Amino acid sequence: METVVDVCQQLFGIAPGAMLLVCLLVFLAGYVDAIAGGGGLISLPAYMIAGLPTHAAIATNKMSSTMGTTIATWHYAKSGYIQWKLAGVCVVLAVAGSTIGSNLVLITSDAFLRVFLLAVLPITAIYVMRSKSFGKQDKEPLSPKRTASLCALVAFCVGVYDGFYGPGTGTFLMLLLTGVAHLKLKSAAGITKAINLTTNVTALVVFLLHGQVLLVLGLVAGTFNIVGNYLGSHSFSKNGGAVARPITIVVLVIFFAKVIWDFVA
Repeated sequence: METVVDVCQQLFGIAPGAMLLVCLLVFLAGYVDAIAGGGGLISLPAYMIAGLPTHAAIATNKMSSTMGTTIATWHYAKSGYIQWKLAGVCVVLAVAGSTIGSNLVLITSDAFLRVFLLAVLPITAIYVMRSKSFGKQDKEPLSPKRTASLCALVAFCVGVYDGFYGPGTGTFLMLLLTGVAHLKLKSAAGITKAINLTTNVTALVVFLLHGQVLLVLGLVAGTFNIVGNYLGSHSFSKNGGAVARPITIVVLVIFFAKVIWDFVA
């Protein structure tokens, strides 16, 4: 007779305790993402702390984050923040970039990815948590042609990054779209969501085709991510960074300890 642990292992690919941990952290990632950004800094380590191989962690995280990003993008579209003509150009380049990035990560060894994450995650975390003032002052608009060209370039470059890695993508897009392409804050936010959803979906398709996604785990965790995003967006927190920083730091410390232990054990 199968035990609960056996059933959970077969259904989700991880033990019950690890499953609960993933759902909790992915929920917190959605909440943090909605109020301060940088949720991927919590959700990606969550899967690896639970014991998933690096490729499976990146791929399954892409599924749950895609679900949360879809809801956020729909909200921005409904609010009229997305310039569809400009977004269309960006989407094409985002697909190309994310396809390249996600295929690159598939041919990268697990050992290299773990070392890469150990080096890059803290750098990304520091940058994201300190980059909260971009877009406060609108810059002089560029010509439509130059704006479209720069936005497309940003979409491609960040698309490669998101396909290969991911955390901090929304922050980097906002920074580049406002600072380089001179988009106004609301327009940049709308284009950011359109690009981010595109890069997520593209990478997810690549990972699905290569059988790297734990489907049931990703769908369940994605539901928690959506709930976290919803509650975070309705919390009206005026001090989101104060909530996000300690959660992110604790998760990253646990992640570093887990990866280092795996190396020396």
